[in-house]
Amino acid sequence: MGKRVGLEVSLAVSEAVKLARVDAIAAYPITPQTHIVEELAQMVADGDLDAEFIMVESEHSAMSACCGTAAVGARTYTATSSQGLALMHEMLFIASGLRLPIVMTIANRALSAPLSIWGDQSDVMAERDCGWVQLFAETGQEAFDLTLCTFKIAEDARVLTPAILNIDGFTLSHVVEPLELESQEDVDAFLPAYLPQVILDPGKPVTIGPVGFPEIYTEIKKQQDMALIGAYDVVLEVFDRFEKKFGRAYKPVESYKAEDAEILINIAGAVAGTARIAVDQMRGEGKKVGIIRPRLWRPYPFEDMRKAVKGAKAVAVVDRSLSFGGPGGPIASELRSCLYPLAEKPAVAGFIAGLGGRDITIEDFYTIVAEAEKVLDTGYTDEYKMIGVRE
Repeated sequence: MGKRVGLEVSLAVSEAVKLARVDAIAAYPITPQTHIVEELAQMVADGDLDAEFIMVESEHSAMSACCGTAAVGARTYTATSSQGLALMHEMLFIASGLRLPIVMTIANRALSAPLSIWGDQSDVMAERDCGWVQLFAETGQEAFDLTLCTFKIAEDARVLTPAILNIDGFTLSHVVEPLELESQEDVDAFLPAYLPQVILDPGKPVTIGPVGFPEIYTEIKKQQDMALIGAYDVVLEVFDRFEKKFGRAYKPVESYKAEDAEILINIAGAVAGTARIAVDQMRGEGKKVGIIRPRLWRPYPFEDMRKAVKGAKAVAVVDRSLSFGGPGGPIASELRSCLYPLAEKPAVAGFIAGLGGRDITIEDFYTIVAEAEKVLDTGYTDEYKMIGVRE
C-alpha cells in the first residue's frame, strides 16, 4: 500500500530510484539536477539504499562509470542537466551502442553561452539522436511513475537500450506537489530484479564493443535502430502493466480537449499545464482549441501522432529549443516529417518559446493560437515565429 505525500519532485525521483533497488549510481552535481543525486547519496550514506554511489570528477566520468557498472550487470542510474549532458555526449553513444540499460534523469536546462541555469529543452534536443529511449514528464507524479517505467523498458530483453526521462528544470524539478508514493512490495512486483543478458565477468572473460569493421558496422547500427524502434511495443506493454498495478494510465501521446479541436497546441513537458489553462479559457470563448503532448520522444510515436492530429486544421508546435539555421525547432520539424506522407493533414505552424527559462504565459498561448489561425490556408510552412521577443 502506497502513501500520499507532499514532496519536491526531484526528491520524488530519488524515491523512485530507491524503490527500483538500483545497484549503482554515478553522478556529478549540476543545477538543477543536484537535489536528485544529493538525496540518493544521503540514502546510501544512511544505509537506506543498498547501492554503490560512485563520486566522479565530471559528467563524462559519470557516464563512463555507468557504462562500467551496467556492463557487469548492475542496475545503474545517473542524472544530469545542460552542460553536464553535453559533456557526456561521447559516452552516450557508447552506452547505447553497447546496449547498456542505464537510466538517466535530465532536469532540462538551457545550454550556454550565454550562461543560463534556467530551464528549456535545448540540452536533450542536442542529444535526440544518441540512441536512447526518451520520455517527457509533465507532473511530479509522472516523474515518479515514469522513472519506474523507464527501468522496466530499458532492461527488457527485447530492448536493452539506455533510457532518458526528461523533467523541466526548476519549473518541475524544484516544485512541491502531492504525490502517490508506492510501497516497496508493490514496486518489487512491478519491477523485479534486473537479469542481465551478457555481462563482463573475470571468470568468463568476453569482449564487448570491439572494433566494428566496415563489413559489419552498418548491420550493427541497423540492429541497434531496430531495437529502439521495437521499444515502442514494450513501452505500451509497460504502461499497460503499470496501469493495472497502480491505476494510473499513460500513453505515448496525450491529448486534452483534442477530439473536436480545429487548432491543436503541441508541447512537451511541464508547460503543458499552462497551455491547459489557456485552452480552457479559449474554449469558454468558443474557440475549438486542444492540446497534444508527446510523452514518448524516442522511438518517435508516428501513428499515435497521426491519430492525435486527425481532424484538426492546424497544429501549433511550441518548441523550447532552436535548431539554428534550420526550420525552427526539432519537435516541429519532426511533426512535419511524420505528417508528410498523409494526403490530408493539418497545417503546421512552428513557434519558439521559453528559451533560457523565460515564462510562457497564458497570453503567449493566445498569441500562438492567433498566429496558427493565419496558416490555415497556407498549409506547411518552414517559417517559425519567436514568441515573447522584446523589440
